[in-house]
Parts: sequence; C-alpha cells; structure tokens
Amino acid sequence: MSKRIFITGGASGLGKAMAHKYAKEGYKICVGDIDDEAGNALVSDLKKDYDVEGFYLNCNVRLEDSLQKVADQLLVEWGGVDVVINNAGVAASARIEDGSMEDWEWILDINLLGVVRGCKVFTPIFKKQKSGYFINIASMAGIVYLPMMSSYNASKAAVVALSETLKMELQDDNIGVTVVCPSFFKTNIGEAMRSSDERKKVLNKLAERSPISAEDVADMVFDGHQKNEFHVVTHKKGRTAFWMKKILPIEMFHKQLYKQINKYKKVKKEE
Repeated sequence: MSKRIFITGGASGLGKAMAHKYAKEGYKICVGDIDDEAGNALVSDLKKDYDVEGFYLNCNVRLEDSLQKVADQLLVEWGGVDVVINNAGVAASARIEDGSMEDWEWILDINLLGVVRGCKVFTPIFKKQKSGYFINIASMAGIVYLPMMSSYNASKAAVVALSETLKMELQDDNIGVTVVCPSFFKTNIGEAMRSSDERKKVLNKLAERSPISAEDVADMVFDGHQKNEFHVVTHKKGRTAFWMKKILPIEMFHKQLYKQINKYKKVKKEE
C-alpha cells in the first residue's frame, strides 16, 4: 500500500520540492496551502509526472478548524495519513526596538502555533492507527541565533523544543519525529517577509548564493525521515556551527559567531 503524506505550505518553495520528492518515491500526496491556484496546479503536475494519487486542500495553519477539516477529509479519502510535514512558515527581520508586536504575533502564530496545531490535530489519528510520523520544518535560526532576527529565531527555536518534547512524548505510540534545520537556500520565503527593503535584499542575496537548492533540502528531508533521524541539519556550515555550539563554552561560541558576522559586514561594505 502506498504511503500517505500531508504537507502544509505545500504549494511553493520547500513544500513544493518535498511534494515532488515524496511523489517520486510513490507516496500519495495531499498538498495544503492558502494559494488555491498554485496548489491545484502542483497536484496536477504531480499526477502527470509521477502517476500518483493526490489532491489539494485549502489549509490555513493559523486556524485549528482548518487543519481539523483536512484531517477529517484525509480520513474519508485515505482512511488516515502516515506522514505530516508541518512546513508552512514566514519570516521577519528587525532590531528588537523596531519590530512591532503585530509582527511578533504574526510570525509566532504561523511558525510556532501552526506546527503546534498540526501536531495536536493529527496525533489522535496517529495514535488510533498506531503509527505516524511528524516532520517539522524549523531552521538553523532555531539553533544559532543571528542578530536582527529575534522573532524568527524565537519561533524556530520553539519548533526545535516542541519537536524534541514530542520525540520523547510520542515514541511509545510508534510516532516518529524529525526536525529540519536548513540554513539559507533558494526559496520564496522572502516574498512575504516583513522587513526593510534593504534587509530583504541582504537575506535574498544570501539565499541566492547558497549552493543548496530546495530540491537538495527535500532529498535530505526524505533521507532523514527514512533513517528516523531527529535532527536534519542540511548545510555543512550549519552542521559545523551546530557541533561548535554543543562543544564550546557558550561565551567562546558567541565570540566566534560575532567574528563571522563582522567579517560578513566588512564584505558587504566593500561591495
């Protein structure tokens, strides 16, 4: 029997790349998003390219009822679901004194509570069928905290903490958890970013310079899922920073990170 997967924020960016990857591997695909046109177009492409079963459902991760409707529909269509990827996310960048509380509430509602709602709604289904798997998309920003990204960092760090909690809480129910922590890569998250135009240009440039694509990240997500890995850290520099933070005293780690940030600022000035 084909495995069944549901992906939030699945109509574009990393969500779209993961939909293609899992369809290629023979999974039945349900794409959830708020962009109906892009979602339906993607499902049409998946059916044509991979001859898989799939459908699109409008899904707003800010509303628990919206996710519950998806869960109910998956029970009708498939009798359940095997994998849920909590992928929908947004970004914001500002100094702590400049960022609005509205922006904080917006990013936490989507990046953190969107994942919480997804896990809350689908856990009963997983428990009833005695199996299931959550893949929660966080970020390296959830492990290494760069300046002027406080709301984004906090939201993604909380996703890492939530995922680690659920890894322990749900293991006796045969429910797996993987948390994905990518660094910059080419995606469309900058389009909805709440930030100054100058800051957007900087972050978009970092993404464009990345040697890793959304498709590469999707491959790593699938591989980590198959191996039941908890952390999937996708970039080499990210993995180095991840282990440095574990090994070094925190003040020494911060000193090294500060040096790297200043080195980047110097290059920017020369440009």
